[in-house]
Amino acid sequence: NLSILKFLGFEQIFKNALTGLNMGGGKGGSDFDPKGKTDNEIRRFCVSFMTELCKHIGADTDVPAGDIGVTGREVGFMFGQYKKIRNQWEGVLTGKGGSWGGSLIRPEATGYGVVYYVEHMIQHASGGKESFAGKRVAISGSGNVAQYAALKVIELGGSVISLSDSQGALVLNGEEGSFTAEEINTIAEIKVQRKQIAELATQDAFSSKFKYIPGARPWTNIAGRIDVALPSATQNEVSGDEAKALIAAGCKFIAEGSNMGSTQEAIDVFEAHRDANPGAAAIWYAPGKAANAGGVAVSGLEMAQNSARVNWSREEVDSRLKKIMEDCFNNGLSTAKEYVTPAEGVLPSLVAGSNIAGFTKVAEAMKEHGDWW
Repeated sequence: NLSILKFLGFEQIFKNALTGLNMGGGKGGSDFDPKGKTDNEIRRFCVSFMTELCKHIGADTDVPAGDIGVTGREVGFMFGQYKKIRNQWEGVLTGKGGSWGGSLIRPEATGYGVVYYVEHMIQHASGGKESFAGKRVAISGSGNVAQYAALKVIELGGSVISLSDSQGALVLNGEEGSFTAEEINTIAEIKVQRKQIAELATQDAFSSKFKYIPGARPWTNIAGRIDVALPSATQNEVSGDEAKALIAAGCKFIAEGSNMGSTQEAIDVFEAHRDANPGAAAIWYAPGKAANAGGVAVSGLEMAQNSARVNWSREEVDSRLKKIMEDCFNNGLSTAKEYVTPAEGVLPSLVAGSNIAGFTKVAEAMKEHGDWW
C-alpha cells in the first residue's frame, strides 16, 4: 500500500547515500498478485503497468529494480514495453537479462552483500579471530535475498538452519547439519513456479531432515544455538519477543536482508542488550539500510556499465560489491564512534551510525544545492 511505499522510498534515499554511489531514492509498486495467474496474464499486466510508468522514469530520472514477486522475466516484459513506447534503449531498469544490458551478480547482490557486511561485523567483534566458519545461521524468506545469502554462508563455511515463506518456516531437525546448496537450489526452482515451501516439506528428502511449521517464522522454532540471524523476507518480521528469543538462543549478530525487517520493539531490545553487555557478549544489530545495500549498489554498477556500453566480469562486479559493503560498514562504524560514542568495551551502534551517516550526506548535498533556503 501507499504508506509502505512511502517508508521504503524514504529509507531508500539514505541507503543509496551509504553506497557512495550517485543515486537518489524512490519506490513504487502495484497491488497485482501474480500467484495463480497465467504467464500471459502476468505479461499483460507488466505491459500495462509500464505503459503508464514509462512517463515517470528514465536512465537519468528514476531507475526501478525488481523487488518482491519480480524476477528477470517481469523486468524483461517491462523493458520491452518501455523500449517500444520510448523508441530508445537505455539502462532504465536494473536486473535485466545478461544478453540485453544486465549485470553479472545482480540477482545475487543483496544476499551476497548482507553476508559480506556481517563478515566485517564478526571480524570486528572478535578482533579478527572469527569468521562465518562454524556459525549456525538462521535465515527467513526463500526469495532471491534468502537464497543467495544462504549459498554464500555455506560457501564461507557456515551452516544454514532455516528458511521460510509467507505460509510457514522450514527448520533443521536437531542441532547438527545444514541446508545444502542443492536443497536451496530445489527451493529456488519451486519459487520460480510460485509454489510454497510446504509442498517440499512432505517429500522424503526434506521431511526426514527438516521440520515444517505452518504459519510461523523461524526465530522461535530452531533447536539449539543461533549464532547469526538474517531476516530476509519482508518488513516487521522480527518482533520484540522474537528478539528476546534470539538473544536467549545465543545470537550474536543480526543483519537485515529485508527492508526494516525488525520492529521498533525488536530494535530496542537489540540495542539495549548491546549497551548493557561489553563487546562479543552482546548481540550486534545492523539495519537494512546498511546491511542490504548490496542490491542497490550492484544496480548502480549495472547503470554504470549501461552508460559506458561495457560488461564487467563476474569477478570485477563481486570485487566492487565487497568494497562497497566494506565501506558501508566502516562508514556506519566510524560515524557511530564520532556521534554516539559507546562506553568502554561496548560495540558502537550501527543503527545510529548508519542513520547519521546517510542523513548527513543527504543533508549536506541539499544545503549545497540550496534546498535549505
